[in-house]
Amino acid sequence: MLTLTRLMCCLLLLVSVLLSGCVNHLSMKTIQRSAQYEASFSFNGRVSIKRGLEFSNAGLRWVHSPDEDEDEVLILESLGRTIARIHRDVQGATLESQGRFYVSQDVESLTQQALGWTLPLTLLTHWVVGVPAKGSPAEVQRDSRNQVILMRQAGWEIRYLRYAGVAADSLPARFTMKKDNLELTVLIDEWEKQQQ
Repeated sequence: MLTLTRLMCCLLLLVSVLLSGCVNHLSMKTIQRSAQYEASFSFNGRVSIKRGLEFSNAGLRWVHSPDEDEDEVLILESLGRTIARIHRDVQGATLESQGRFYVSQDVESLTQQALGWTLPLTLLTHWVVGVPAKGSPAEVQRDSRNQVILMRQAGWEIRYLRYAGVAADSLPARFTMKKDNLELTVLIDEWEKQQQ
């Protein structure tokens, strides 16, 4: 005969299994790309940076809000502590890292000044969701599912290695960007939102 404690444990286990099924169902619904060209998004992931013989990797958190024309990118160490914070809005861009504070009109010149390499954030807001940026010619190759597998734009080569789903409008889960001797690999662990 089941005791009250065992019964409660079984019920809790059943509820957690059912809820995890709901969470998986909800997360599958949120991995589709928004029909709106410029949509809000946020995600958690990782980035590796290879420049010549130098290699580093870090955690990554990015919140993009086109309605407010604002981005916040956090570069994180393995334990979650913030190494650098990049903030961009209509006023310009700032980068805070290890007690230093950098200011510029745009993220591209800011990262060149502070890090020694350029992060093309304006273009990346489109590339991260698997679409070419407007206003610049792009070469795009797609696979049999109509997912982008290769894009060339503004001197960058972007290869999409994995998507969060099999549908044509699924969001990327892993991609690399190369230009000159710089290669960035972005791995997205969790898409939090893609608002219409």
